[in-house]
Amino acid sequence: MSRYARQTILPEVGASGQARIAAAHVLVVGAGGLGVPVVQYLAGAGIGRLTVVDPDRVELSNLHRQPIYGPCAGQPKATAAAAFVRALNPDVQVVPHVEWLTPATAPDLVAAADLVLDCADSFAVSYTLSDTCLSLRKPLISASVLGLAGYVGGFCGGAPSLRAVFPDLPDTQATCASAGVLGPVVGMFGLLQAQMALALLIGLAPAPLGQLVRYNMAGARTASFRFDSAPEPEGTPHRFIAKSDLCATDLVIELRDRGEAPVPVTPAALRLPIEQIGPHNPRPTAGHRAVFVCQSGLRAWRAADRLRPHWPGDIALLADTPFISAGDIR
Repeated sequence: MSRYARQTILPEVGASGQARIAAAHVLVVGAGGLGVPVVQYLAGAGIGRLTVVDPDRVELSNLHRQPIYGPCAGQPKATAAAAFVRALNPDVQVVPHVEWLTPATAPDLVAAADLVLDCADSFAVSYTLSDTCLSLRKPLISASVLGLAGYVGGFCGGAPSLRAVFPDLPDTQATCASAGVLGPVVGMFGLLQAQMALALLIGLAPAPLGQLVRYNMAGARTASFRFDSAPEPEGTPHRFIAKSDLCATDLVIELRDRGEAPVPVTPAALRLPIEQIGPHNPRPTAGHRAVFVCQSGLRAWRAADRLRPHWPGDIALLADTPFISAGDIR
């Protein structure tokens, strides 16, 4: 127990709190700039089991915000993170998954965990995890960072979902590849995710579920508020599906041109730029589903916004490979 002596001596933790930490199974989706401090500090705290999901490999441009991967260039991040955890703390059972997180794989992964940490910083992943956690009543700690600012919040598990706080997406999709990011800023939000996770596991009050923290390094501006009573959005939300969920009767609208996606997501997909989506274009057959496809999910969401007032039927979104979008903080 000397490994955990400095935290168990805290009256807020104690032997009972440490036992809860050791019994916990945490799912970490994304082993990049947010996921690195998360796995470091949760493993150091003695989490019983970590499941780490990430499809990417370590690249040189990652290392300013993912320093544990220094000797691991070219290796899958999930397996490199697992190796780091095993070397740091053999008490922790760690299971890497080198794969995409999709709406098809999310339910089983979430159901097996006590707590979910969204470290992917991807629209599609965040809303998929939130929808899944809300359905299964699992707590979700989600963060997003870009440039010098970001947020972290505790959702679901009895608290309102991500959709209750962020019912819509931003107008544009900037990424760390296009807008840049400072490594310590990402690391700080990953540390806040780890702290919120531990606070939830040991039962600190007030609970981190229902709380959102924003920070902007420019001017060192911090804001925090609770959203315990935030209502879930009315109407039918835009939901993401996996490729495996596509049906023969779906009207699949490929929003990417041939330069971006030479091969459409399905052979029968109809190619339409988002500007042409309107009251009569496309027009799914009654009883069928319209499925909008793009890479990150942002254009698909906007296309669904355009069609929804004119189409009462089912609409779904598909974020095509990579589901966790390239160029984010991972």
